[in-house]
Amino acid sequence: MAGLFISTMRTAVPLIAGWLLTLAVRAGIGIDSATVTAAVTVGCALIYYLAFRVLELLGERAPGAVLQNLAGVFLGWARPPAYPTVEALEPVDPGPYAGGPTRLP
Repeated sequence: MAGLFISTMRTAVPLIAGWLLTLAVRAGIGIDSATVTAAVTVGCALIYYLAFRVLELLGERAPGAVLQNLAGVFLGWARPPAYPTVEALEPVDPGPYAGGPTRLP
């Protein structure tokens, strides 16, 4: 389920960022039909992605691969994204860096 959240955020964040940039460009303009259309487009795209991604996850658990492949086709790729696991890094010893900021010449 963590993969679903990650993949949804990877889609939602750029959409929301683009919408916020559009709003910033139009700063000072009241809410008009173009702004509402942009917001509805972002919302519909997110719901579309989330619905087919959930179907894809259900297809992974179901026998056979028909549901997973069908949902994947509607997402533009027949396989779900695979996110590699990364081992946790050890904390860095701050001792060598205690000298203060580095000054540039």
